[in-house]
Amino acid sequence: MSLESVRADLASRAPDLTVLVTEASTATVQLAADVHGVEPGQIAKTLCIRVKDAEFLLVTRGDARLDNQKSKSAFGGRPRMLGAEDVLRLTGHQVGGVCPFGLPAPLPIYLDTSLKIYDIVIPAGGDSHASIKLTLDRLAELCGNQWVDVCQLPG
Repeated sequence: MSLESVRADLASRAPDLTVLVTEASTATVQLAADVHGVEPGQIAKTLCIRVKDAEFLLVTRGDARLDNQKSKSAFGGRPRMLGAEDVLRLTGHQVGGVCPFGLPAPLPIYLDTSLKIYDIVIPAGGDSHASIKLTLDRLAELCGNQWVDVCQLPG
C-alpha cells in the first residue's frame, strides 16, 4: 500500500516525478547509493522523530548523523528516534521505504541544511525497492521548505 500512496501523492502534487522501482533493495543508505551510483550523502534519508509530545519527519543526507545539541536547540528538546511500529503508524511506510510522500496525515517535515551541497537527491519511495530522484529545490517545495541545522557530517 505504501508504494501506492506515494505514487498517488506524487500524481496529484508532482506528476512530472516518477517512482523508480528496482530489483535490488534500496532499504539502506548504502544499498540505495550502490543501486543509483551515487555517494551515500546524496541519498535523502527520512527520520521519524519525537521531541516531547511532537512527532515529525527530518530529511537529511544519508551519511549525516543527528546531533543532540543542535537538535535540542532547534526543536526545543531531546530528539528520540521512533521505533518501527511508530514509524509505520506515522508515515504508513515500513522502515527501509520511509519518505516524506504519501503520508496518511499531514506532518511537520524539516530538511537538514546538510543536503544543500547536492543539486539532485534521492529519497526512498515508500518501499524497500523504490526511490525518487529529484532536485533539492523540488524536494524542499514538496516538503514545506522548513530548513534546520541539526546534523553532523561524517568525519
